[in-house]
Amino acid sequence: MNTEPLNQKSLERVVSQKALQIGSSFPCQICVVGFLSGVCLTSLFLAALTSLGTFEFGGISFSSISLGNSPLNSSSSGFFNTVTSADCKFKRKEIFTERWVDSKRSENGVDDERVSLLHSAWSALLSESVDGEIAFWQSSGLGKSAVPNAPHLENCKLSEQINEHLDKRAENERLPPWTTWKGLLNAHPASMPTEQLRYFRHQAIPEGAYPPWITGSDEENYPLTRKVQRDIWLHQHPENCRDPNIRFLVAEWERLPGFGIGAQLAGMCGLLAIAINEKRVLVTSYYNRADHDGCKGSLRSSWSCYFFPETSQECRDHAFELMGNKEALERGMVTTKDNYTSKEIWTGRTPRVWGEPWRFLQPTTEINGSLVASHRKMDRRWWRAQAIRYLMRFQTPYMCGLMNVARNAAFGKEVAKMFLTSLGKEWPKDFGNKRRSDIEEFVWSNHRPWIPRPLLSMHVRMGDKACEMKVVEFEGYMHLAERIRQRFPQLKSVWLSTEMQEVINKSKLYTNWNFYYTNVTRQVGNATMAAYEASLGRKTSTNYPLVNFLMAAEADFFVGALGSTWCFLIDGMRNTGGKVMAGYLSVNKDRFW
Repeated sequence: MNTEPLNQKSLERVVSQKALQIGSSFPCQICVVGFLSGVCLTSLFLAALTSLGTFEFGGISFSSISLGNSPLNSSSSGFFNTVTSADCKFKRKEIFTERWVDSKRSENGVDDERVSLLHSAWSALLSESVDGEIAFWQSSGLGKSAVPNAPHLENCKLSEQINEHLDKRAENERLPPWTTWKGLLNAHPASMPTEQLRYFRHQAIPEGAYPPWITGSDEENYPLTRKVQRDIWLHQHPENCRDPNIRFLVAEWERLPGFGIGAQLAGMCGLLAIAINEKRVLVTSYYNRADHDGCKGSLRSSWSCYFFPETSQECRDHAFELMGNKEALERGMVTTKDNYTSKEIWTGRTPRVWGEPWRFLQPTTEINGSLVASHRKMDRRWWRAQAIRYLMRFQTPYMCGLMNVARNAAFGKEVAKMFLTSLGKEWPKDFGNKRRSDIEEFVWSNHRPWIPRPLLSMHVRMGDKACEMKVVEFEGYMHLAERIRQRFPQLKSVWLSTEMQEVINKSKLYTNWNFYYTNVTRQVGNATMAAYEASLGRKTSTNYPLVNFLMAAEADFFVGALGSTWCFLIDGMRNTGGKVMAGYLSVNKDRFW
């Protein structure tokens, strides 16, 4: 609380005493009660208007709406107190002698003002604007050392360092150090000596060293997922990129008008299949969706703005050198997308290097109340899942930052409330920059960022998609969500992704669910997806779908439309991410099945 001059406090006491004397008359009491009732009603109205906090990063503003008995149904996100009905107790002494600057207590005893302060501090740490960040720390009086680590945020720089280590071949080794201890345990003083670790790796590799980006066992993923991911990495990372026997396929991402992100990804999955079949290293080039000011320097116009590159920098450099060599082109040492027909790219032969593992896909997809045991495109479904998992194996700091901002905007206040409830001291007064314990530093640092669980992801595709598939109204998706909740009654949180404002409006009618979604302008009517994306701009129209995609991959359950390429790819990402046994409820089937 701010300290005031002595004469001002004396004046307040005099005014308070006079007010108490005057207030003893009944007519005056009536006037005071009427006046304060009006103040309460006005404050409640203003609080309702400001209760949705937004934050912007990378061209996206994120928002959450929590209905019913939601933990996110809190006060304004500013530093000013809002008067709630619980505060409208007309105690004359309190009203006239107390300045309303103390924190108001919410129902569970947590200060709403402190929740907002902690949430805003986390937002400031994520802010792109240096000036804005400095302004916050100056105005709040907080130091960065007083801000606790947020369990819903990822240390992007540290993750990049760890992932780079796991994406490079160890010295004189065939594979990266995938069989070492997880996270930062290798850096612990008690870790085994390097020679012992090398011996352990040599013992483990014959038994099968598998990439760390695969979660779960073989039974929790599509057949052979761990082996296939290892083999793709080895194929894309030859030991000597300048070996004359190494050939390349250099391909731009599809840029035809009307091609969404899903179509571009599906096309690149086809090109990776061609590269494997022809024993070429795939090298991606211009990516139009990364051609914006969020992707800096050499990352601009590149897939590696969002995810780790598909091959090593040495192979990329050599492939582009060969592109300028006429003889190399004539001898077929390097090919481009133009060397292949659309049919070869989109419906070409699935690699048979691993046999036909798609014949053993578990029937975990339900359409119209029945599990789908088989269909005509099982090979394509299996392969696209493998390809998309490899291409998205590790996030870059930019993509990691987008995810952090999304989680903080959607779940940040909820996390702040939980943190302050569990903290046994008055934050921020008695909270210093204490040294993290070893278990926090070396073990728990490997845990994924917190999200409310169980979480259902729902992608509702409507609009111009009606020309390609059967479009189902939002009510149909919610019917499937209720089906899941009958079996898992603790489910109440939904990450909702859609391009239609109509869907967002309808979600507010389901008051027994908590909906989270990105706060972007959405379609009203049936404009084409190309026109809609153009209205958002390249940066926003790329960033927010990728955030939704990765959130869907992390969620416990998924409801979508397999007739949508985007949902098809989400399904593949989940089925190579340990989510096979979560199942998939679809409102329709793929049009090619």
